[in-house]
Amino acid sequence: MFTDSVELTVSSGKGGQGCVAFRREKFVLNGGPNGGDGGKGGDIWFKCDNNTHTLSHFQRKMHIKADGGRQGEGSNCTGKSGAKKVVIVPPGTQIVDSESGEVLFDMLKHGQEEKFLEGGKGGLGNTHFKSPTNQRPTYAQPGEKGQTRDIKLDLKLIADVGLVGFPNVGKSTLISTVSNARPEIANYEFTTLTPKLGQVNIGDYESFVMADIPGIIGGAHEGKGLGIKFLRHIERTKTLLFMIDLASYRDLKEQIETLKNEVASFSDKLGISRYAIALTRIDIVDPNELNEKIDSFIEMLGLSPTQKSEFDFDTELPYFIQESADETLGYNVEKPYFIVPISSAINKNIEPLKYSLFNLVHQSRK
Repeated sequence: MFTDSVELTVSSGKGGQGCVAFRREKFVLNGGPNGGDGGKGGDIWFKCDNNTHTLSHFQRKMHIKADGGRQGEGSNCTGKSGAKKVVIVPPGTQIVDSESGEVLFDMLKHGQEEKFLEGGKGGLGNTHFKSPTNQRPTYAQPGEKGQTRDIKLDLKLIADVGLVGFPNVGKSTLISTVSNARPEIANYEFTTLTPKLGQVNIGDYESFVMADIPGIIGGAHEGKGLGIKFLRHIERTKTLLFMIDLASYRDLKEQIETLKNEVASFSDKLGISRYAIALTRIDIVDPNELNEKIDSFIEMLGLSPTQKSEFDFDTELPYFIQESADETLGYNVEKPYFIVPISSAINKNIEPLKYSLFNLVHQSRK
């Protein structure tokens, strides 16, 4: 089960109580007080772990507590401190204060650790309260209470490329073709209900991470459909791949304008992200109409193809790339980095798509 948001109460441990004790040994007269201090309460820590991918393990844990400190003992022995509680979260998790909405920590890197709540101090034993006027103190401090906070954990997936498109445009098929992700795929119109991450390997030593989020519909930024619930999973993504279905009953212009509007309405940052366009399902479009549809779509965007030719299944179909898309990132972010017609079902133009995306990701990383 995929869970990307949970509300929790977390409490650090209470400090142990100080001890009231007196030294009583043979041949030792008036040994005096020797009660030890209480142990410190356990702290609350958060740790980021790549082996965790969801927040579902918090579903039944509404209150997480660290251990309390043990009571002090005689002979000035300090009580044992409470063990710290380490809360494991996946990369991309934000720890948010439930009352103020403030983001307290952003867990991004594997192994990142953050102390959240300090455990209570242990109480002082009666040995600390002896004085010339009180040589037999019978008082010790109680331990300090731990801290308690109500928080919310929000998971926003971290990926290099985010797939954006209407339901049933081939996002899941593409990510299953180019990566190790295995989302559910069917031959009828439905949408993925949970976001998926897949690693796309480029050669032996290079790779990037691709995110498949559920299909977007008009009004998604207002909460329609799955809406905001999953739009936020591409919020950290620097590169978007808009997937436009050539075989859809929706007009190509309507598809790209609706998708760009929803992304920009949800996040100003996403609205100026670098993006590319994949024209999907070219295998089920009439070859006589295919080139015309592609050329008219490119011209509708105010662009011009790098070259034109008749469609041929035996050769790679030419695709548009911005002429100014160079190592200096001097291209126009208002326009796509490239446009490539693809078919995941017959593996058409998938390799050019992979390498073109990697080129864009590589430049973004630098």
